[in-house]
Amino acid sequence: MDYHEAANFLFDLRRFRPKPGTDSTADLLAHLDDPHDGVRFVQVAGSNGKGSTARMTEQVLREAGLSVGLYTSPHFDDVRERITVDGRKITEAAMVEYVEAVSEYVTERATHGNSPTFFEGMTALALWYFGREDVDVAVLEVGIGGRYDATSVVDPVASAVTSVTLEHTGIIGETVEEIATDKAHVAPEDAPLVTGATGDALDAVRKQAGDVLVVGDGEDSDVRATYEGRTNHTEAAISLSGPDWNLETSIPLLGEYQAQNAGIAAVLARQVADVTDTELARGLRKGFWPGRFEVMGTDPLVALDGAHNPGACAALADTIAEFDYDDLHFVFGAMHDKDVEGMANALPTPDHVVATHANIDRAEDEAVIARVFEDRGVEHVERIRSVESALESALAAADEDDFVLVVGSLFAVAEARTRWTRAEIPKQIADMDDAREALETSHVTHTENVRIRGKAVHRVVKTRVQTRQARRIKEEMLALGGECARSGLKDRDDENIDVLLMGTLTQYKRLAEALDDGPYGLSLFADDIRETLGIRRSDSDGDGDGRDHGFPWEGRTAVMGILNVTPDSFHDGGQYEAHEDAIDRAERMVEAGADVIDIGGESTRPGAEEVSNEEEIERIVPVIERISDLDAMISVDTRKADVARAALEAGADILNDVSGLEDPEMRFVAAEYDAPLVVMHSLDAPVVPEHTVEYDDVVEDVIAELEERVLLAEKAGLDRSKIIVDPGLGFGKAPAESFELLGRTGELHALDCPVLIGHSHKSMFEPIADEDRMAATVAGTTIAAERGADIVRVHDVPENVAAVRAVEAANADREE
Repeated sequence: MDYHEAANFLFDLRRFRPKPGTDSTADLLAHLDDPHDGVRFVQVAGSNGKGSTARMTEQVLREAGLSVGLYTSPHFDDVRERITVDGRKITEAAMVEYVEAVSEYVTERATHGNSPTFFEGMTALALWYFGREDVDVAVLEVGIGGRYDATSVVDPVASAVTSVTLEHTGIIGETVEEIATDKAHVAPEDAPLVTGATGDALDAVRKQAGDVLVVGDGEDSDVRATYEGRTNHTEAAISLSGPDWNLETSIPLLGEYQAQNAGIAAVLARQVADVTDTELARGLRKGFWPGRFEVMGTDPLVALDGAHNPGACAALADTIAEFDYDDLHFVFGAMHDKDVEGMANALPTPDHVVATHANIDRAEDEAVIARVFEDRGVEHVERIRSVESALESALAAADEDDFVLVVGSLFAVAEARTRWTRAEIPKQIADMDDAREALETSHVTHTENVRIRGKAVHRVVKTRVQTRQARRIKEEMLALGGECARSGLKDRDDENIDVLLMGTLTQYKRLAEALDDGPYGLSLFADDIRETLGIRRSDSDGDGDGRDHGFPWEGRTAVMGILNVTPDSFHDGGQYEAHEDAIDRAERMVEAGADVIDIGGESTRPGAEEVSNEEEIERIVPVIERISDLDAMISVDTRKADVARAALEAGADILNDVSGLEDPEMRFVAAEYDAPLVVMHSLDAPVVPEHTVEYDDVVEDVIAELEERVLLAEKAGLDRSKIIVDPGLGFGKAPAESFELLGRTGELHALDCPVLIGHSHKSMFEPIADEDRMAATVAGTTIAAERGADIVRVHDVPENVAAVRAVEAANADREE
């Protein structure tokens, strides 16, 4: 069974209407021999805030060293987002394994009219996967209500009801009290139910659950959660106070209600594990949650918020009031079963509204939304059906001191977010095997693969778009004589699918021109294609890319020389521990042609001991100060924001974070100093050799996981041209996977960032090289440079500079 067949099987379960009760989910799990037995579960129910709360709970528990599963809904781009283990999406291979195990059972049940629904099937998949991966604890976001929700098949060790408002009336109750009673059925047996409910809802929760622990900002709260206001454009300060504990920290979620959600998450985590204050503070600060007042940029301020009922919009209005701005622009798209008028009335009156229609059957018509705002007296109201085009129109109308907000539903937010997250992956196709593999990873059917792989020549680009966009792109590309292969996933207008484009540069240029005035926001896709393939508009009067910063990696491959001032680094530990030896080494590397000197004061080799901030600073700062006048940029290899700040103050230019922004302050330090920041794909730093993971396609998985890390740095204030991505060869990858990343270096440019390859003397070369691995490293540098690496990080500078220059000479006269 292929992945697209497994995904189609699950999506097809949407044809079955939901029914109350957990029996169907329990029976499905029993068919699988109850794989979730032994996993501890946390349930998070509520009308608003349950996704954010679940995410923060997960992050705190992971910070405490536990392996944690997370189950949420809906998804933004890929159904696999709903199920993660330690932050990584469930693999395609695991989904296939699950569907193969349940398909006959589900089909047999369907013949009797009692098939599991889509949500029940997905819930069982999540619980099966969490058992398969042997997680310590799994956090489950409840779908609807609590009593009859599929997630209530588990017996939780801790549970919460975040808040209660009128929602899903006719399903779980007609009054707040009835809805609260239903949600309170998630209460655990041996711990208090944690809640942020108030008033009549709280009374109903107490009546149903009995033992209740209230989190709020009132004097009668068991845990006080106080919102202290914004600390920057993406974070807010909060303080939490329990009977015997106090905590002050920041969270990456703005809005007074998020302090309460953080307080609930803190209590849940403390019920599950022995969490220290440091772990609690750090975990809460890392609780990023897409689409929940997610600030995507400034000048103008742009934010995405999935508020989709009047209560959530009222809370959002308070958050909006924390910002100073001139004009307020809404891109508003809602579902037809929501109270659009109540939502609009709860929000501040905007100066400009672009009413839009999310790409889902349940979306409200943009004309209806427009009328609601016109009736409120908004003079400037547009109607643009495509969310991407609506956002483009709002941004075009906004000045740098304005505020653009996408709001109304998570579906509209998800479509708007593709402006920052969609990646066009350039593919290098050398033969039929390459073509077959590229088509398979795009989930093209076997028949289509056989038909089209011989045509996968010239330029090949993989991307992910809406199904309606895919139809139009394929129609235009075929008309131009090119080829376009679409995923075998069935057409569903509310899902994104993979597309593989094949053609000449001229055909791509004409495709972009054909899409410039096309529907569904395809003009933005046309611009993405131009940027990916370096195509200029016919009226261009210059490159206009704004990327000429004078960095040594612009237009060529730069060499970064490694300078470890440590006693225990894996290749040269102890050789340059003395400051004078380190300075001499730096001078010799610069003389040999190094463009950047990367100074490290803490080893990340397997088994390395963590070094204190003070010791790491003492090791590196004196060296940085002494070599700051060399003709090379200085990079500091550190995982710690305090060390990074000290290094920049001493004269360093670049931050190289091998942990992938595990320290939540790191991105803000880089933005404050406007310093280029290396973000590495890393599972562990230091490396844990036995910690391996399953990849479907290591390159595309790394790209997808780095995308969110890059976006965090971008949202902190760094331009992508200053965010350097490192695929992390050897960090949580087998040798074959590291070689795959090296060989497909060019695909990493899909992230629209400079690419660094760090391969020097790594264990990936062990099967093919002698102990010193220098020759293999030089060969790796040659491959990386030839395939588009912007920076190579190496120990042996003279030899690797020669390799880079040989590649440059060979390519000097190569035509496009």
